[in-house]
Amino acid sequence: MAENQTYYVPEQSKWPIVATVGLGLMMYGLASIMVFDTTGSWITFWIGSAIMVYMLFGWFGSVIRESREGLYSPQMDRSFRWGMSWFIFSEVMFFAAFFGALFYTRVFALPWLGGEGDRGSSNMLWEGFQATWPLINTPDPQTYPAPEGTIGPWGLPLINTILLVTSSFTVTVAHHALKENHRKKVKTWLTATIALALVFVCVQGYEYVHAYRDLNLTLGSGIYGSTFFMLTGFHGAHVILGTVMLIIMLIRINKGHFTADNHFGFEASAWYWHFVDVVWLGLFVFVYVI
Repeated sequence: MAENQTYYVPEQSKWPIVATVGLGLMMYGLASIMVFDTTGSWITFWIGSAIMVYMLFGWFGSVIRESREGLYSPQMDRSFRWGMSWFIFSEVMFFAAFFGALFYTRVFALPWLGGEGDRGSSNMLWEGFQATWPLINTPDPQTYPAPEGTIGPWGLPLINTILLVTSSFTVTVAHHALKENHRKKVKTWLTATIALALVFVCVQGYEYVHAYRDLNLTLGSGIYGSTFFMLTGFHGAHVILGTVMLIIMLIRINKGHFTADNHFGFEASAWYWHFVDVVWLGLFVFVYVI
């Protein structure tokens, strides 16, 4: 594969315009679902989502083709690395906002409602309300029905923690095998990583069914329910995205893509997967254990 020593300037592309249209429709549909929840809102959302999937396959396909043709220089490789680094940093800030909401609720808002501090007068709104966490007895059970229980940390969440920590190890082994050009070993360990990820998603889905059906723990179950599903739900979506990335890496390896020295696509996916694992460790501690 030839190596271009100049900074590659791609040809004109339709993909930014397609991405703009798809993202606009998807976000408009999502906002309409939250406000109106009509059939038209859902149709708009799914049309936008389909356009985004089409754009991702097309745009990333173009990038893969250009890389395989040797059009990218070392400077382009550094640009990709900086781009992925900033993307992961933006994801860190994304989850930091949600963790911040959880900490603010637990450390400030809930004690105030219980009568603590200078804003203790708010306790007058719900006489006798006990500020405890997890918040099982909500201040207004008519509006926000209280859950009947919480998900204990030492059952399904612990299993998922073991699954993700193990998957972080297996993807690292696969990465080192790729650096050593042991492609069969890469396929074995990457397949193991994908299998662990899929089991994690299934376990999380079973946990959600249990929470809704048996514990009445839903998004409408007060601040505990909303923060629980906000954090674990968004993390689950990131796990699914990371799994799709790993599956694509496995397909590319089976097609003979990547070399021991040129495999940033695989490396970027591994970075993202390690990020997903670290976020889960924070979730396990602050959502389930403490």
